[in-house]
Amino acid sequence: MTATRVLVLNSGSSSVKYQLLDMRDSSRLAVGLVERIGEETSRLVHTPLAGGGDERRERSGPIADHDAALKAVADELAHDGLGLDSPELAAIGHRVVHGGLRFSAPTVITDEVLAEVERLVPVAPLHNPANITGIRTAQALRPDLPQVAVFDTAFHTTMPEAAARYAIDVETADAHRIRRYGFHGTSHSYVSRATARLLGKDPSEVNVIVLHLGNGASASAVAGGRCVETSMGLTPLEGLVMGTRSGDIDPAVTFHLKRVAGMSTDEIDALLNKKSGLVGLCGDNDMREIRRRVEEGDERARLAFDIYVHRLKKYIGAYYAVLGRVDALAFTAGVGENAAPVREAAIAGLEGLGLAVDAGLNAARSGEARLISPAGARVAVAVVPTDEELEIARQTFELVK
Repeated sequence: MTATRVLVLNSGSSSVKYQLLDMRDSSRLAVGLVERIGEETSRLVHTPLAGGGDERRERSGPIADHDAALKAVADELAHDGLGLDSPELAAIGHRVVHGGLRFSAPTVITDEVLAEVERLVPVAPLHNPANITGIRTAQALRPDLPQVAVFDTAFHTTMPEAAARYAIDVETADAHRIRRYGFHGTSHSYVSRATARLLGKDPSEVNVIVLHLGNGASASAVAGGRCVETSMGLTPLEGLVMGTRSGDIDPAVTFHLKRVAGMSTDEIDALLNKKSGLVGLCGDNDMREIRRRVEEGDERARLAFDIYVHRLKKYIGAYYAVLGRVDALAFTAGVGENAAPVREAAIAGLEGLGLAVDAGLNAARSGEARLISPAGARVAVAVVPTDEELEIARQTFELVK
C-alpha cells in the first residue's frame, strides 16, 4: 500500500492545530484543535471528515503539555481508524515560523535542522520554541516517520537584497541576523499560485499583489511566482496595520517612550505587539465589530478603519511600482475573504491603476476563489481563500513521496 496521508501540525505556545489529509485527492480526513495546553481548562475539539462524516467531538479537562496534547490527538484519530500507526501515513508536516536565510524550501527535519531552528529563537521568540516542542513531541511518537518543516519565511527568501536589507551598518546587521525575512509565506505562496490558476495562466506568467488580511496582516509582491517584496520584516510587527500590532512606525518612537515615558523594553514590545493596531485605535480588533460601530457613527471606529485602509492603499501603490506590471490583486485570510467594505475601500480611487471592484460581485458571499473586478478590467481583483494546511501538506508530500 502506498502511503498518501500527511498529518499537518501547527504548534503554538499553548495550542496545537492539526489536519490529516489524503494527498491522492487533497481531501481532509480529520481536523482539530487543542487549546489552553497547560491549564485546567484545556480543550480538544476534533472533527472526523472521512467518509463524509462531520461529527464534532469535544473534550475538556487538563492537558499538561504538548506531549499529552499530541497523544490526545493520536487517540482521537485512532478512534476514527486514522491512527498515527497507520501504514498509510507518509509524513508529518510542521509549520515552522522562522527559517532564516538557510531554509528556502520544505526540509526533512534532522538534529542539525532542529539545532538551526533553535538558533533562530532570538528572532522568533514567540513562535519557534512552540514549533520545536511540537516537532520533538511528534518525533517521539513516530521516530520512524519523516518529519518535514515548512517555513513561513521560505517563500520570501527570493527577495532581492535591495528589498531584504535594512539601511543599517552591514557588519552589525550580519552579526545579529538583522534583515527582512517576511512571514505568512505559506499563504502567499498558495494564494499567488491559486490566483494564477483563476486567471487560467501559469504562475510564471503572472505578477500578483497578495493581501493576507487577518488579525495578523501582510502584503507581498509576487513576480512570476517569486516573491520580490513583502511587508513584514525581521519580525511580524512591520508593515500593515493589524489587529493588535502597529505595523510601520518611526523607530524613534521606541526611544521616545523609553526616555520620556520611562517604559521598559518589554513594556514597549507589549505595546506595539499586543496593544496597538486596531485594538489600540478603537478598542476592537474584530473588523465585523468595527464596521458595525462605523455604521452607527462611532468616530473612533471610523478613524481606525480609515487608518487601516490608508496603509493598505500605500502598500498597493508601492508594490505596483515594484512590480511594474500587475496582473492581479488578491485578497485572502479572515478579513480579506469576508470583509467586502475593506476590499471596496482599499481599491476606491485606484482606477487610474486599472483597479476596480464590481459592487455586486464584491458583496456576494462565497467560499470559492472568485474575481470581483468588472469584466474587462485591466487588473483582475480576486478573493482567494487561503489554505495553509493544504500547502504544508502538498510541500511535505512532494518532498517525501
